[in-house]
Order: sequence, then C-alpha cells, then structure tokens
Amino acid sequence: MTKLECSVTNCLHNTDNCCCKHAIVVDGCDAKEAYETCCGSFDQKKEGAFQNLFQTPESRLEIDCEAVNCVYNEKRRCSAGKIGITGDGASDASHTECATFRMRG
Repeated sequence: MTKLECSVTNCLHNTDNCCCKHAIVVDGCDAKEAYETCCGSFDQKKEGAFQNLFQTPESRLEIDCEAVNCVYNEKRRCSAGKIGITGDGASDASHTECATFRMRG
C-alpha cells in the first residue's frame, strides 16, 4: 500500500490531506509529464453535496495507475512508497495531477 498525501482540499474524499477512499486511480495513459496525469477518483466538493461523515481518512491505500509511462507503474499498480496528488482549487479531475510521476528512461 502506498502512502498518499493529497492537497486537493476541494475533493469530496479529502480530509486532512488524506483520502477517505480505500483505493484511487491515477489516469494518464499517454502521460510523459506529471501535468498530463490526474486523479481519476476526484469528485468536487460542492455546497449541499452529500458527504459521508463516517468515512475514515486513509494515509495508505491501493493506487491503480493508468500512467503506464511512469517508473512507479508495475502492472497498472503504483509501486512508489509515497505519492502526492496536487491540484488545490480543482473543479474537475483534469485540474489534478500525480506530482510523483516520473517518466521511464
């Protein structure tokens, strides 16, 4: 399981820079740079939207990864010990990114 630090505070699943989901997916099958990736599990936190207050923030979770050009991608799973998802102020998934992405050499 990978340690996740998420700074996308306007995501419905973000609590205290952790994710309340047990697994996420990083998209970006053609990515060659971090900005070409995104958190495919992003859901914008909207006024009046239902939020499960009983979910527990997860600091370590399964990360499915479609960014096949990343050095940490092993059979579509993230093998990095720690990753960061960034994109504070995002209104959709395309405004987020996996800051840990590194292109295979």
